[in-house]
Amino acid sequence: MPRHIQFQQTGGPEVLRIVESDVPEPTAGEVRIAVKAIGLNRAESMYRSGTYIIDPIFPARLGSEAAGIVESVGPGVTGLTPGDRVAVVPAFSYHDYGMYGDLVLAPARAVAKLPDTIGWADAAAVWMAYVTAWGALIDTAGLRAGETVLIPAASSSVGLAAIQVANHIGAVPVALTRTAAKADILREAGAAHVIVAEEADLVTEVRRITHGAGARVVFDPVGGPGFASLAAATAERGTIIVYGALDSRATPLPVGDVLGRSLTVRGYLIFEATQDDAKLAAARAFVLDGLASGTLRPRIDRIFPFDQIADAHRYLEANGQIGKIVVTV
Repeated sequence: MPRHIQFQQTGGPEVLRIVESDVPEPTAGEVRIAVKAIGLNRAESMYRSGTYIIDPIFPARLGSEAAGIVESVGPGVTGLTPGDRVAVVPAFSYHDYGMYGDLVLAPARAVAKLPDTIGWADAAAVWMAYVTAWGALIDTAGLRAGETVLIPAASSSVGLAAIQVANHIGAVPVALTRTAAKADILREAGAAHVIVAEEADLVTEVRRITHGAGARVVFDPVGGPGFASLAAATAERGTIIVYGALDSRATPLPVGDVLGRSLTVRGYLIFEATQDDAKLAAARAFVLDGLASGTLRPRIDRIFPFDQIADAHRYLEANGQIGKIVVTV
């Protein structure tokens, strides 16, 4: 019988349970997928622990990103047939679908066919990271060739994707990291510059790199007290995209910098791109083009088997990974 992950209360990774239940035939607009690999994301850890932007409805499922083979399609679905190799793009609520399972339902509009050249683990590591980076940097901030983008928490899967997206269009990615331990890997990943927080002053370094202008775009998943330094390092009329809150401390609004240099501070969620058909199509085209050309290449940090899903969540929350955590089914 098919297995999936379920939890009955919020808490740590120990609340996750493997349960067995039938998966119904897909209804109109749905496909049923035999899953081969699942991509883990920070939002799933937050949803499980009760700290996400929506609260779980119990019994709750998890997961927004998976890769596998189409088993069956529902009425009205076109462009997808049984046997297709596909990946699921995060384009739905956790209340409606969950990808942590070996057989799952997904909305057809969120399913993308895969090129034969991409393996299951890589396919499960692509869409959350690259569509988030595309949506924030390209669609929202309008990042252009030659412009500088600051990328805090650059060793995350989205941070690494942002480096590659910036390079893909000819922009200048500047990676930020707390310690020197990850600096060489970030350079190898394509960062034009790496600023190590424990070794250098952020604002001074950004001004040096940009010849005094500051960064036109900042792509921040952290928040917290360090946000003030990011604002100080942003160029006049620059844009700060906030897409996470890894630092649970209060985030100050540096009014002097925001007003004095006419900065835009903007929140961003991937659903802005994936719930709009035109933007979703543009994001898919951008990502598939980058995968085909080799300029977009997901980095897998570690792979866990399905029955070690709780351990995979513990590893995610330890914050030591560089790239994506994948679970194979």
